[in-house]
Amino acid sequence: MRIDKLNEECAVFGVSLHIDEAAGVTYNGLLALQHRGQEGAGIAVANNRSIVCHKNEGLVSEVFSGRELSDMPKGKAAVGHTRYSTTGHGSKENAGPFVTEYLTGRIAVAHNGNITNAKEIRSELSAFGLNFNATSDSEVVSSLIAYCITKEHSSIKGVARAAGLLKGAFSLVIVTSKNKLIAVRDPNGFRPLCIGKNGIGFAVASESCALETCGFEFARDIQPGEVVMIENGEITQQIKINNTKPPDNNGLGLCIFEYVYFARPDSVIDGLSVYEARYNMGIALAREYPVEADAVCGVPDSGLDAACGYSAASGLPLITGFVKNRYIGRSFIYPTQSKRDSAVRIKLNPLTVNVKGKRIVLVDDSIVRGTTSEKIVKSLKNAGAKEVHVRISSPPFRHVCHYGTDIDSEENLIANNMSIDEICGKIGADSLCFISINALKDACKKCTLSFCTACFTGNSGLQRNKKDVLECGKYVN
Repeated sequence: MRIDKLNEECAVFGVSLHIDEAAGVTYNGLLALQHRGQEGAGIAVANNRSIVCHKNEGLVSEVFSGRELSDMPKGKAAVGHTRYSTTGHGSKENAGPFVTEYLTGRIAVAHNGNITNAKEIRSELSAFGLNFNATSDSEVVSSLIAYCITKEHSSIKGVARAAGLLKGAFSLVIVTSKNKLIAVRDPNGFRPLCIGKNGIGFAVASESCALETCGFEFARDIQPGEVVMIENGEITQQIKINNTKPPDNNGLGLCIFEYVYFARPDSVIDGLSVYEARYNMGIALAREYPVEADAVCGVPDSGLDAACGYSAASGLPLITGFVKNRYIGRSFIYPTQSKRDSAVRIKLNPLTVNVKGKRIVLVDDSIVRGTTSEKIVKSLKNAGAKEVHVRISSPPFRHVCHYGTDIDSEENLIANNMSIDEICGKIGADSLCFISINALKDACKKCTLSFCTACFTGNSGLQRNKKDVLECGKYVN
């Protein structure tokens, strides 16, 4: 296991405008979505003839420092991507967007999610003579879409056909060399995707916070299984993914961890404010697991809103327990354990004047391996806290995620190796409680979609058999 917090997969952003400012607007959108991916970034701009793409490893501001942004061509349509690798390695070649050339044009594809049948599709396409330069499933998606466009002689129909072959999680934004912007969300709606509008055109983003940052008014969420085409700053077509089936109540839907941790609190996803969801989680924790204490504090940043809810429901005062160094990224981006340990110490410093001599309720979003939680609890006690009672706004992680969240080995999940009492002892807390799955769902009940909770329950709905594997080959032949 590489991390003690889960990564945010990736972010996608795209625009179709009436003016030649697509690159700059996309850059600003990616800055607002930086929290979702910190390994690499890229922007692809269409100019009605071709597509120019610049991408590299690093943060958005690093990849587009100096002249990189100003050297991008003028264009009315563009897509952008920030990456945290779920398949493939963290390298320039695996950063998005992916540009694929075919007989009648080019496309650039940005992808958030994880394709569970990517290897099979790659094998089928390789047999047709397609070449691959990266190890990411996103490159496979881009090549498949290009292949299907040539078969359908239509951009939107080709995208719908390709999306019908994909299994797993995918929110896609695609730009063609003819300035067409296409947005797609998988039939389960695993990952968020929304549309915004203003006087200069439309934007599509993983989260609504990016739309607002760039001056677009939120219009609506893209629905599961929907394909939307935008041309010249106007929505021109909306169709369904080929072979889209209605929900079958198999326990799949929007990843509930979007509300727990991934998304920014100022985003609204499928009808529910992320802040409100986290606040409700805190209320539920206080009702399920009250404790005698003097104050409540949250672990920055995603534990802060749940801490507000816990304070409101319990009547305990809310305090600032930590000062966060805003110049340090989330600790999981560091490749070695020693660097991650240093990052935890550097970026979160206890506010001694607030915690000394007090019994503290510490609210956090999750415990994956326990190493970060152990250091945070220890730092509070070193600062003079009499007791530290930990409350977690997600249930224990016990299962591998097949759809993009970086849970790659069940044996490394602390909840599979220790009881809750044992975890409590390991992290040095005076008590430890996790929100129940039912309370978590209830906290998010205003969401218009059902949820995927497979990392907690093990119900992934993933059935991969010989028929599934060969479906792509049968379909595209």
